Amino acid sequence: MSQKYVTIVNRHYPPNPGITGESAWDLTKYLIENHGIKVSIVHVKRNDLGGGQTRQPIGTTFEISTIYKGQKGILKLAAGFFDGFFLLIKTLRVRRGPVLCMTSPPLLPFWASWMLPIFGIRWALWSMDLFPEGFAADGVIKASHPVYRFVRWVTYGLAPSHLFSLGPNQAKYIENSYGKPIQTSIIPCGVLLDQPRDFTPPDWRTDNGKIYFGYAGNLGDAHSSEFLLAILNHINPQKQHLVLALYGTKSQEVLKAAEGKAGVTLLKSIPRSQLHYIDVHLVSLLTKWTHIAVPSKAMSSVCAGGTLLFCGSKEADTWTLLQEAGWHIEESADIDSQVCMFLSRITLNEVLKKKIAANRVADNLKAMLTEGYEDVVKFINTP
Repeated sequence: MSQKYVTIVNRHYPPNPGITGESAWDLTKYLIENHGIKVSIVHVKRNDLGGGQTRQPIGTTFEISTIYKGQKGILKLAAGFFDGFFLLIKTLRVRRGPVLCMTSPPLLPFWASWMLPIFGIRWALWSMDLFPEGFAADGVIKASHPVYRFVRWVTYGLAPSHLFSLGPNQAKYIENSYGKPIQTSIIPCGVLLDQPRDFTPPDWRTDNGKIYFGYAGNLGDAHSSEFLLAILNHINPQKQHLVLALYGTKSQEVLKAAEGKAGVTLLKSIPRSQLHYIDVHLVSLLTKWTHIAVPSKAMSSVCAGGTLLFCGSKEADTWTLLQEAGWHIEESADIDSQVCMFLSRITLNEVLKKKIAANRVADNLKAMLTEGYEDVVKFINTP
């Protein structure tokens, strides 16, 4: 049997701790160890904040330099735009086999949708956060603006050979955007075959008689700070404890409100290997970001054995895939009163029952992940 190859394109890759890069790493490891496929990864040389674990890179890596490493709005947008172009130029030069294109930097699929077909390269889209939709949801540009409409038209002009989506609802949205059926598989983001556990309790886990709530990761434009502020307002330190490890555009407001508050621990980060010490993971997604962004930490948390309290729309894949492992707060209704009622009624016994259900959900997610990885193998092997 002839040697098989694939090239993965993404902004992030280890040792950068971003979750999209860690997902690419996990797939690469699976393809190499289980099928002997030679994997090339084209990525941007940078080191951003991220919720992933620091990994040592595997596969054959090719780096490009970004034109801007800062966080200033228009410069960051411009850098993302050109980074996507230069990633595709590098891919055209070094790629072997079909291309698996991810969705970071934001307009990477915009470039891939026409540059790869021009050169007759077979490619698949591995969707994480979606753009340009994310720019409209964030208020950067109106969906009616001619520039937005042009970019979206180009992005969804030529469909890939295969779609690997975060979840079934996002997959339907993307298929509708292309206006045609596409061969589709589900690879839930945040589910990893290689997910270590630390069995030494962290310093903040001191009382097993309490329910430990936690939010670890990005509190950005797609998330609800109102949800976390409501948790802070109604947490009962006699029965509950809140652990926060936040970064992102909305984090400072919450961290300021949490300072010196009883029953709250503030950390810089929580290693993935310690996620199972949090009983209830707090996850939010604004309704306008449904299908556009999916909180990967929710998947990681359930796979680590935790439960979740999800504030968002029930149409989101987060709820579709994880509802048996958690509870729901409707983002479009009065969040504060819902949180108050939930925290006043939740018991440790109820949490323990949900954890049993979470283990079943985790098994299903890992089976879904393996099936998705095997579909990547089929995509690679297709002439």
